Amino acid sequence: MENKTKARFKARLRRKKHIRKIVHGSTQRPRLVVYRSLKAVYAQIVDDSTGQILMGLSSGKLDHGDAKGKIAQSTALGKAIASRAKEKGIEQVVFDRNGYLYHGRVKAVAEGAREGGLIL
Repeated sequence: MENKTKARFKARLRRKKHIRKIVHGSTQRPRLVVYRSLKAVYAQIVDDSTGQILMGLSSGKLDHGDAKGKIAQSTALGKAIASRAKEKGIEQVVFDRNGYLYHGRVKAVAEGAREGGLIL
């Protein structure tokens, strides 16, 4: 990694560590984790009390329909994860932005999940 890229990565990991001290999922209210790569956005619902990943989706493998652009795909991902969570009986989640700023694709996933019926 280049120097600037390495510094940005380390800063995100530092923010992630501080966020994880506060944000903790439980069986009643699991944690919705968002990871952002250059090509896709990934979302997982994690139960921290048992240490299990309950479900996960990525925007790369999702059928977007008319969604063009990364933000529209992220919103579609949020709606899809919300509908699958509702099928499993999950109504409320804790949102974990994973060290990223609450902006752009990360915000779009959260808004899509809210539109899908999840309480964040």
